[in-house]
Amino acid sequence: MRSMTGFGVGDSPLAAPGAPSSPAGAAHVSGKLVVEIRAVNHRYLDVRVRVPSQLLDLASTVEGIARERLSRGRFDVLVRVEGAALGAVTIDHDRARSMFVALSALRDELAPNAEVPLSLLSAVPDLFVPAIEQGDAVREPLAAAFDAALKSLDQMRHREGAALGEDLVRRLTTVRKLALAISDRYPVVVDAYKKRLKDRAERLRLATDVEVDAGRLEQEIALFADRVDIAEELTRLESHVTHFEGLLAQTDAVGRRLDFLLQEMAREANTIGAKSQDAAIAHSVVELKAEIERMREQAQNVE
Repeated sequence: MRSMTGFGVGDSPLAAPGAPSSPAGAAHVSGKLVVEIRAVNHRYLDVRVRVPSQLLDLASTVEGIARERLSRGRFDVLVRVEGAALGAVTIDHDRARSMFVALSALRDELAPNAEVPLSLLSAVPDLFVPAIEQGDAVREPLAAAFDAALKSLDQMRHREGAALGEDLVRRLTTVRKLALAISDRYPVVVDAYKKRLKDRAERLRLATDVEVDAGRLEQEIALFADRVDIAEELTRLESHVTHFEGLLAQTDAVGRRLDFLLQEMAREANTIGAKSQDAAIAHSVVELKAEIERMREQAQNVE
């Protein structure tokens, strides 16, 4: 079982473009590519990618890798470049021209004939972009960094999933105890109703000297027992609990199946509560429904 929330980071060396190889044949390393993956709960697969401006052409490649290797959940994938000089620095000419025109227009409005120093452009964000070779020189380190980040993410998600599993097992034990308490209480409720009817019949006989028909009395008791019968609901609830317990032992994605079973368990609890005419059972049903709802909240984070 894995949690749907987690964080993983991985990196891979990035060779300098055009750098000479060492005697061993390894290219000179000038920096590294770093991939961060943040995962949160989501009904479907939702991938959001952020890459540095010099790697914009690889954004679709990153998303493709992510969609191929990730399953249900929302994943924020961040790619960044770290290290020393990563090749020659280039200038975003279109951005530079646009900024200079904007500064010149502001100059004409505020201080006509004043000089607009080019040094002002040095403060423009993302104007100077390190050149990074594309193709396999980047794609291979990118795939390696993604794999390392995914491995780190999976380790965290498994740890979180184990903790979720332990919590769900404890709550499932509570659900079983509450269901057992309700099952044990049900015959007591029928017996108490039977005793109340017989006491009323006896009081009526003493007060009016009228004998109550015993067959009619037993029929009324049978009707009451049928109306409040919760045996089927308890049987289905136990079946759902057993199935849920089996899913917790699996290693594949079980989040949706857990959520479905919890919906069915809540349905049975609601039916038991609707049939209940006993304060003790009603109290146990309230606790049962609350525990199932807590389990649903936890199961939302299970892949």
